[in-house]
Amino acid sequence: MNRTGRALIDELVRAYPFPDPRRADRRGLLAYGGDLAPERLLAAYAQGVFPWYDDEPILWYSPDPRLVLRPGELHVGRSLRKRMRARPFELSMDLAFDAVIRACADAKRPGQPGTWIGRDMIEAYGRLHGLGFAHSVEAWERDEAGERRLVGGLYGVSLGRAFFGESMFAKVEDASKIAFVALVHQVEGWGFDFVDCQVHTPHLARFGATEWRRSTFLRALASALEGETRRGSWVFSDDR
Repeated sequence: MNRTGRALIDELVRAYPFPDPRRADRRGLLAYGGDLAPERLLAAYAQGVFPWYDDEPILWYSPDPRLVLRPGELHVGRSLRKRMRARPFELSMDLAFDAVIRACADAKRPGQPGTWIGRDMIEAYGRLHGLGFAHSVEAWERDEAGERRLVGGLYGVSLGRAFFGESMFAKVEDASKIAFVALVHQVEGWGFDFVDCQVHTPHLARFGATEWRRSTFLRALASALEGETRRGSWVFSDDR
């Protein structure tokens, strides 16, 4: 997978086709089975599909509606803007992907008895990260001795001009929120079309994410995939 453009995406989709997303059931469940090989995962995202399950078999979803954020429509509340001006955290990208995804797996989530991020998912997205398609954002805090500890972050997958958010965690208030805002500002500077937030949560809706019909999302995805994938290790730049 040395290429990064549309030719690579078309090749992956031909090799790993999914059923038409419009055939998904009312929950968004489209298919089951297969594996989490990097090629299949990338092909899934390119077709508007993602894995979400807590036990075998692997379940593949394409929900309708889909929660999406256009970077230019990001809303940051007054209190969070004030907190960000104080610069409470050091932010980085792709410095601790494994630690971020493991922290996301361990995060306690209201109304959920466990996590869908099992060992196989951790390994699969770790492989995508190694190939330059999966990325993390980290929020760090220093203790009294000056030692840095990871207190929040998020991870996801990038193809073309789209970022597919997967999960986030916070051990300190606002850590994941500030990491998310920094990510959105950065991908806006890079010309990304949207951040896929998958399914509705009040938390992400407060940032300006809105629900799109699946058909609208798939059209926007097709356009975003025309862009060159920003593959490799990411770092924050001055244009964010």
